[in-house]
Amino acid sequence: MSLFGRIFLLNAIVLVVAGAALLLGPVTVSTPVLLTEVLIVGAGVLVVLVANAVLLRVSLAPLHRLTRAMSTTDLLKPVPRLPARGRGEVAELIRTFNAMLDRLEAERGSSAARALSAQEAERRRVAQELHDEVGQTLTAVLLELKRVADHADEDVRQELHQVQETTRSSLDEIRRIARRLRPGVLEELGLTSALKALAAESTITVKRRIDPDIPPLDPQVELVIYRVAQEGLTNTARHSRATRAELHLMVDDDAIVLLVRDNGRGLGDSPEGAGIRGMRERALLVGAQLDLTSGAGGGTEVCLRVPVRELERR
Repeated sequence: MSLFGRIFLLNAIVLVVAGAALLLGPVTVSTPVLLTEVLIVGAGVLVVLVANAVLLRVSLAPLHRLTRAMSTTDLLKPVPRLPARGRGEVAELIRTFNAMLDRLEAERGSSAARALSAQEAERRRVAQELHDEVGQTLTAVLLELKRVADHADEDVRQELHQVQETTRSSLDEIRRIARRLRPGVLEELGLTSALKALAAESTITVKRRIDPDIPPLDPQVELVIYRVAQEGLTNTARHSRATRAELHLMVDDDAIVLLVRDNGRGLGDSPEGAGIRGMRERALLVGAQLDLTSGAGGGTEVCLRVPVRELERR
């Protein structure tokens, strides 16, 4: 039966029962109307309205749950699907909504994978150009400055040495940026070495703990773990006002767990920025779960869980 039919039938049943009660009951209406009759009829109308409201509330409860799900669903935070309770059109509407969510998540995951792949390719290109073009140019400038300084007067030599130090600092900064854009240590030495280097390069004190029995991982999974750790430490250094952080990579039952924790000011009420949403998109690429919470003693905790079953599929 359709939703309209069920609502109509419920109202009809309530009205028929109310009419039968008036016809068969001892209640009569006088002219003029007596106060007791007004009270009895009023009570009867109230009972009819309450019964109708209860029946409609029960019938439309699945639609209220669906409405709440529609208003709170975020494709970057997958949630369990609504159970297809109810009958007829209501259950079919919930099943259609669940199917739409499945399709949207699959399409978003596919488009995000292409976008992030293109982003990584662009990062590699920029890092390569910084290393090969700008880096080599600055290296040549350093050699030329040294040659000129060797033949210059003492006063000029001191000034040239200052220029050399500035150029050398710029070269080191460019190389650091290139390493962040393209983590060569990740490709050459693996995830453990890359995380250690990432912790060592941080501008705050980072305590790291990496389990020695981390199993071999797919390159895409390693890249996701590295980028989430990188973004977590970057946010800690830039926004949290923290003085120290912790970086843990461990095996926890059925998952590989990355934990980044700091002693900063916590998440607060600020909305999620592009960096956090980027972490969520990367987590979805490998079927992982990303949780951001405030720590028990303050600060922020980023936890990435990559299920073992996802690793076994790759």
